Amino acid sequence: MPAVTISSEKLDKVLFDVETLIEDVASLIDQDKIAKDRLEDIKKDPSVGLSENEIDSYLKKRGVKIEWMDS
Repeated sequence: MPAVTISSEKLDKVLFDVETLIEDVASLIDQDKIAKDRLEDIKKDPSVGLSENEIDSYLKKRGVKIEWMDS
C-alpha cells in the first residue's frame, strides 16, 4: 500500500469539519433536551413563547396598526 502524505492544514480542516458534524448530529439527537430548555425559557419569561401572530393580535386589540413591509 503506497504512503499518503497529508498536510497538517488539510488534516486540521478535516478534523474541524468532523467535530462540527458530530456536534450537529448530537444536537439533532437531543431534541428533547432542546425542547425542555425552550420550555424553561418560556416559564421564566412567558413573552418569549408568543408567536408573531399572537403578538400582532395583542397589539391590534390595543389599537396599534400593524403594517408589514416587504423586505
